[in-house]
Amino acid sequence: MKKIYKLTPSLHANLWGGVKLRDYGKVSDADRIGESWELSFVESAPAKLDDGRTTIEAFPKSVWGTDCADFDFFPVLTKFIDAREKLSVQVHPADDYALANEGQYGKSEMWYVVDAEEGAGLYMGLNKHSTPDELARAISDGSVENMLSFKPVKRGDVFFIPAGTIHAIGAGVLIYEIQQNSTLTYRLYDYLRRDKDGNLRELHVEKAMKVLKAEPYTYEDFSAEEHVIGKCKYFTTKEYTLADSGIELTVTSASFLMLTSVCGSGAISYTESDGSIVKVALALGETCFIPAQEKPLSISVSGDMTLITVEV
Repeated sequence: MKKIYKLTPSLHANLWGGVKLRDYGKVSDADRIGESWELSFVESAPAKLDDGRTTIEAFPKSVWGTDCADFDFFPVLTKFIDAREKLSVQVHPADDYALANEGQYGKSEMWYVVDAEEGAGLYMGLNKHSTPDELARAISDGSVENMLSFKPVKRGDVFFIPAGTIHAIGAGVLIYEIQQNSTLTYRLYDYLRRDKDGNLRELHVEKAMKVLKAEPYTYEDFSAEEHVIGKCKYFTTKEYTLADSGIELTVTSASFLMLTSVCGSGAISYTESDGSIVKVALALGETCFIPAQEKPLSISVSGDMTLITVEV
């Protein structure tokens, strides 16, 4: 039985998307690709396996791992995001509000900056504490962008965005996003941008005002644990830089393991019980999924690349 599965992502032609994801192996008939959902168990847009099955069909809860036992949904969604234009000013609710009102998880997320044009950056939190009335007026008159804190970024920068944080991805940034498995986004402001049919995009100001934190962003440092760059109840994300030497990782019954190359390429290998070696190539932008294993599985990862892993 296979242990390593290469995933085909679900691609999304967002109106603010660009063309950079073609360099990461993403092929689409659309002129622009905004998002590539790599590890997706979202019913409307799941990732697929080589045999055509979706992740939902191929990986039941029994192979997510024991650390996922309390989850009603697969806990995580990962995606590349190519922002040719800046994304809307938005916020995501926390679990309590989302489960009570929307029937799905809220969304805490993290961003790994894969690439950024000169001067490009991210908007995270407000530049000062504000009252709800001040924020509401700024949304109404279109000046809310002036209240946001802007952070110029470079490749390798990492930011954890807790639910309730007002944020926006700036133009010219390519990120790898690891988030709770949720599609909930409340838009506060979208620059009077119109969709492909000429209609103003929907805003969700009333809901957003109930869940947002009208305060500056607080940076969270996860460096106390080796390789860990982001962590919460729903995922643990690690970064590995491979060059001349490889790394050894172990997959147990506790959790699945996802691996994505965000720079360079390499290979994943393991030894079968009969002594044969199975090797799976991992090209730039590709994602592999390894289900939780009843017996610990030791895998070797080699190559010249920056590797992002996700587990619970």
